[in-house]
Amino acid sequence: MTDARRRWRFVWSVIAWWVLLALVLWLLGRALDRSTSLAACAASAALLVAVGEAGEGLRRCLRARRRRP
Repeated sequence: MTDARRRWRFVWSVIAWWVLLALVLWLLGRALDRSTSLAACAASAALLVAVGEAGEGLRRCLRARRRRP
């Protein structure tokens, strides 16, 4: 797979996670009678996705460092 295709696949994957997480947070808020806007849920989801991706990057970096002699 080329670098451009890999990059776009990553971008669409992150967008899909962000949208899905935003909708889950919004629906959970509606189910619990906590009125939050979809924009607030999208912002929270963006933060959660960013922290998750940073953690994944750190995990890969540490894993690669352990493999080097």
